[in-house]
Amino acid sequence: MRIAIPVANGVLCMHFGHCEKFFLIDVDPETKKILKKEEVIPPPHQPGLLPPWLAERSVTVIIAGGMGQRAQALFAEQNISVVVGAAAAPPENLVHEYLSGTLKTGENTCDH
Repeated sequence: MRIAIPVANGVLCMHFGHCEKFFLIDVDPETKKILKKEEVIPPPHQPGLLPPWLAERSVTVIIAGGMGQRAQALFAEQNISVVVGAAAAPPENLVHEYLSGTLKTGENTCDH
């Protein structure tokens, strides 16, 4: 499983499409351990560009603060699960919480 987390200033970026970078974190869902972390710089923001870009990088799950409905649908077309409403926290913390089933999510912080 590969989880993508949009990051700004070292924590989850609340506006998905405008992050500084993505952490791509490979995990073993059986042992709930992080296997590998990679930081990648996304291409310039353009609607519809990130779903295929992240799919090409074998992402299967995205943890986001906020994401528009259209973007969520485009990720679904790429077979990428989206979790929205996560809090601004370090990527590794969010992944551990997701794997352990304790990730708290609130409202989608994106309104478009």
